[in-house]
Amino acid sequence: MPQQNAVTIIMVEDDEGHARLIEKNIRRAGVCNELRTFASGTAALEHLFNEEVRNAGPFLVLLDLNLPDMNGVDILARLKNDEKLRRAPVVVLTTTDDQREVQRCYDLGANVYITKPVEYESFSQAIRQLGLFLSVIQVPETL
Repeated sequence: MPQQNAVTIIMVEDDEGHARLIEKNIRRAGVCNELRTFASGTAALEHLFNEEVRNAGPFLVLLDLNLPDMNGVDILARLKNDEKLRRAPVVVLTTTDDQREVQRCYDLGANVYITKPVEYESFSQAIRQLGLFLSVIQVPETL
């Protein structure tokens, strides 16, 4: 059986409080994978499209849609149009619950769409459940 590389989680989240809460609750769920956090879409794309990084995969992307420098939908489209990164699962994690936006993300290739609950405890619980999900899914190698 071939040895699988550990999955690196790429979190694109501009709200520092949300980023800390997401990481804390993912860790509480027992996920100990490397987690790289980016506060802007530009920084995340620069990182992911670096040739050395692209070839190192596999990745799983946690993506906020509402970023200060670009729309997360544009990031999703770039990832899913790239030969090496298209297989990376993308979990959209955002406050946007507009059904047209949800459909658009799925049409572009998002694997999961989660609306962040507004209330702190509900948000924490949702992220712990996401952590449990992350601990059992299989992520394909990059090409």
